[in-house]
Amino acid sequence: MTDSTPSDSRALLGQSGPLSRETAQAALAQAASLMASADFLDAARLYQRVVGFNDPSITGAAMVGLGEALHRLDQDADALGQWEAATELGENEYTYAAWRNVAAARVRAGDLRGALNAYREADRRAPHEDRPEIANRMGWLSKELGDKGAAGKYFSRARGDAGFSIALGLIGVTIVTSLLADFVPASVVDLFGILQLDKPAMAASIQDAYRLFTVTLVHAPLTVMPLHLIFNMYALYLAGPFAERLYGRSGFLFLYLVTAAGGSLASFAFGDAGRGVGASGAVFGLFGLLIAVQYIHRPMLDRGSRAFMGQLIGLVILNLILGFALGGIDNWAHIGGLVTGLWLGFLLAPRNVPTMRSLWVRQGSTPGTIVPALGAAVTNVVRIAGLAVLAGLFAMLWILGVAAWS
Repeated sequence: MTDSTPSDSRALLGQSGPLSRETAQAALAQAASLMASADFLDAARLYQRVVGFNDPSITGAAMVGLGEALHRLDQDADALGQWEAATELGENEYTYAAWRNVAAARVRAGDLRGALNAYREADRRAPHEDRPEIANRMGWLSKELGDKGAAGKYFSRARGDAGFSIALGLIGVTIVTSLLADFVPASVVDLFGILQLDKPAMAASIQDAYRLFTVTLVHAPLTVMPLHLIFNMYALYLAGPFAERLYGRSGFLFLYLVTAAGGSLASFAFGDAGRGVGASGAVFGLFGLLIAVQYIHRPMLDRGSRAFMGQLIGLVILNLILGFALGGIDNWAHIGGLVTGLWLGFLLAPRNVPTMRSLWVRQGSTPGTIVPALGAAVTNVVRIAGLAVLAGLFAMLWILGVAAWS
């Protein structure tokens, strides 16, 4: 033992013979405390002392904790051995955590088939709130292994529906609304007037702030710019379902609306035209979101998805250059949406897809371990602070827009 080891740890290790239940539980609590202070070697020794206790739940907790300590000590093969041994105990409250750890370890080792089988075992034991996440992990693994049929079923399970897509629904609503605005006479209903980004109207009344979002529903008339709607909807078709798969239906809708607002506010504050239409601000927002996710959170993607993500930066740069070169294109909306998406992608890790970070960190926690809780708390503080910064930026853009168009 090291000099930094607490005296109660030395006392627990020094006991010979079988441990009492109270002593075993105290050892688990002390080992968890050592894990929290990054004293992984001494924690491993305490967990090892508890392994073999005649209660499968206590031994399971010790094996899961020992595997975590060994993993932190870069002894991944031994860690996997402990987690696999924990799955062979009688069913107990730590069997689920053991299977999830086995699955994550096999992903790190490149054994995708073994990881999928382990996730299936975990899925059988998972609490209801964890099942969508596990279904997504099985979906990505199935897709990587070439079983697209199984992948689709897992992704549908993760969304909790029969495959309905918010992204595809938005495309349909946008197309219908744009065509109605184009062909229904303004004397009947002026959809352009109601939905477009009318900057003087917004500057005159905060009640017109709804236009920050509804601008995505109308596009240039087909007789004036026929490709406007087609290009935007094709881009949304490429990026929307992908972002929805990463963040879920409600998460995708939130991100789409926020990036739409970011693009509209940038246009409101800095754009020259008094009115604007189109979903390109939100589309650029999704592009920015996916770029940030790819380079910051490193989601586990299949080959086709990785290829698509790799083309995004070039696609964005090309469209920005065309926007400046051709004229008549609201590049401020593109830039505002892009920056908003990049910021959101930095703050919000995908919740429905395993990332390199989530697979590196232990799945499940041992009794009394505070490291996961502290990590989650810090992450939440960063997210809240980051969203507050974004809200402040939006408020500033609104003030600038009001000043510009009043």
